Amino acid sequence: MSEIAIIGATGNVGRHLMNEALRRGHRVTAIARNAATVPAQAGVTAQSADLHDAAALAAALAGHDAVFCTVRFAGMTAGDIGEPVKRAGVKRLMVVGGAGSLFAAPGMRVIDSPGFPAAYRTEATAGAAFLEALRDERGLDWTFVSPSAEFVDGKRTQNFRLGLDELLVDGTGRSWISFQDFAVAFLDEFEKPAHIRQRFTVGY
Repeated sequence: MSEIAIIGATGNVGRHLMNEALRRGHRVTAIARNAATVPAQAGVTAQSADLHDAAALAAALAGHDAVFCTVRFAGMTAGDIGEPVKRAGVKRLMVVGGAGSLFAAPGMRVIDSPGFPAAYRTEATAGAAFLEALRDERGLDWTFVSPSAEFVDGKRTQNFRLGLDELLVDGTGRSWISFQDFAVAFLDEFEKPAHIRQRFTVGY
């Protein structure tokens, strides 16, 4: 059993990561701006912390075996997360990434491909910058986990593929993964690390 802190535990991805961690017997500290928004359940401790208050965030993260970061990238930097994690004395940082920085073709990222939705560009660009900053980080055992292009509610099938920097596409040309199976792959990586200081992706 491990002690896991999840930043952004009340969001779609955060909730599924928390449920998968609990299913596997881990204990979770659910970190949110307002702890009252975290539903009470066995194995979960709610903790309030503002992402932009480094001292408060470091205090909330102290004593954990790992930190899972699930929050949006726009409006923050890798240092906003990484520095409090290091100050807290936690070595393992796992980040829910985006698909925009994956390669859709040799030399062409998804975000640079024709027709990439303008509505997602700010978030995708910030996510790519976060990943690049992590690649220079030597003080943490970080992993950046990118979902496929479509990231949706679905089923926990435990039947998916892993890749590194290339977008995964199924036999019909669709690139997608459910929140539930993404959470399985994420916790698999936490329990049996195979991508330390690496990005990997998961899809069908």
